[in-house]
Amino acid sequence: MQPKFPGMNPDLENPELWSEVHFGIIGVLARSLNAVITPKYRAAVEQGVYTDSLLVGIPDVSVFQRGTETTASQSVTATLSAPLVVTVPVVEETRERFLEIRDVGTGTVVTVVEVLSPKNKRPGEGKLKYDAKRQAILNSATHLVEIDLLRTGAPKLMAGGIPSDYRILVSRGDRRPAAELYPFNVRDPLPRFLLPLRPGDQEPVIDMPSVLAQVDQEAALALAINYAIQPTPPLPEADFQWVQTLPEV
Repeated sequence: MQPKFPGMNPDLENPELWSEVHFGIIGVLARSLNAVITPKYRAAVEQGVYTDSLLVGIPDVSVFQRGTETTASQSVTATLSAPLVVTVPVVEETRERFLEIRDVGTGTVVTVVEVLSPKNKRPGEGKLKYDAKRQAILNSATHLVEIDLLRTGAPKLMAGGIPSDYRILVSRGDRRPAAELYPFNVRDPLPRFLLPLRPGDQEPVIDMPSVLAQVDQEAALALAINYAIQPTPPLPEADFQWVQTLPEV
């Protein structure tokens, strides 16, 4: 049975599940927003592609064996040297989806909705490219909604925030440098907030509790999780013990 989390389920941060969670959040947001913002606006799912050089592990196996080298004149038995096991960089292509809220009449991108992935927060090409894209949006008139549901990695650059496990940033193009920050921890409810559109238009509510619940249900994620053990990445022991006390659903 699955614990009834009041907010973010920390097991969804597991790297083995996160790609499904990320894909699900973008899809649910697109469908729910298009149900209320059309026909003036449309939520379009876009895709960013980049390559990242990663160190891929080699199985930690050292083998000593005796080989026989045969020549035309004799048979020689030699002991092979034992190699040191190392890792080498391998280029990996990454595809990450995000939302663009477009004005149907003009095609103008009014709002960008980003859901951060681990590669957006750890040193490497993914972080460099995301940070450059983020700054370009912040230098424009386009609104930015940045959803960070990952405890690992450094929070994105901003001033005036407070430490928290998770955070959602709503940066309105017409109010910068001021922005709206929704910080929350693993024991806190997920936020509900308004999606910024053009002045005078009714702004829909992004209901993150409903979004995560739908993602969890549609992907049957609870079947892939053992809630009796620490999640990946692990929680502080006090928070893990708190999870064990939650009612089940």
